[in-house]
Amino acid sequence: MQEATSLAKMVNIEKYFGAVQALKKVNIEVRSGEILGLLGDNGAGKSTLIKILAGVFPPDRGEIFFEGGRVKFSSPKDARAMGIETVHQALSLVDIMSISRNFFLGREPTRRIGPIHLLDRKKMNEECEKAVTGLGVRVRSPNEFVSILSGGERQAISIGRAMHFKVKLLILDEPLAALSVRETREVLRQVEKARESGVSVIFITHNVYHVYPVAERFVMLDRGIKIGEVYKKDASPEDIIEIIATGKMSKTLKT
Repeated sequence: MQEATSLAKMVNIEKYFGAVQALKKVNIEVRSGEILGLLGDNGAGKSTLIKILAGVFPPDRGEIFFEGGRVKFSSPKDARAMGIETVHQALSLVDIMSISRNFFLGREPTRRIGPIHLLDRKKMNEECEKAVTGLGVRVRSPNEFVSILSGGERQAISIGRAMHFKVKLLILDEPLAALSVRETREVLRQVEKARESGVSVIFITHNVYHVYPVAERFVMLDRGIKIGEVYKKDASPEDIIEIIATGKMSKTLKT
């Protein structure tokens, strides 16, 4: 079986906030078409590491490679242009706007009437409904306000939006936080559909049971240090919890 190629790689990443070192020579790689679980307790450095990859701020030291080439992101817009999309825990959806407006937020298609550019609402509604139903979510109307949606439906909008704009690497920050059992199952199904379409996924969580059903590989952080990396076939959820709790790898686990 041919080994998957590297999509994104972060090498010896370090980040300081004043005198506090948030990341200490962290190395992480995401391969094409895989779901990678990024785990650790609060304050482990997960969000800081991902914000660097997403272009929110630069590393103080270290290098980032994407599709084999070295990259430097000055902003999230740069990362997005390369095909990296982040779905944050606090979803960037506007409650008082429609589903389709949220879907295209900042990327609205327009039609021209003389010198005036108007929103192409028909195209927005059609493409939004097609993308979201493609993930298996039934939207009553793309004109409804986001405020009426459940947590799982909001996640579907965010994931569908990323897929529509040809994402290559989808970063999910605690996507199952505060979701019901049914909504959790639905979001995990959407994550698997994203992987099946060729998208790589980084699934960030402090709860291994959230990501274990869908990920092939897991990276664990503790206080800014990478403490371990294991494949699902080599480690149970309890093994991974033990690594996080003790801050070190078990000698019986393969890396």
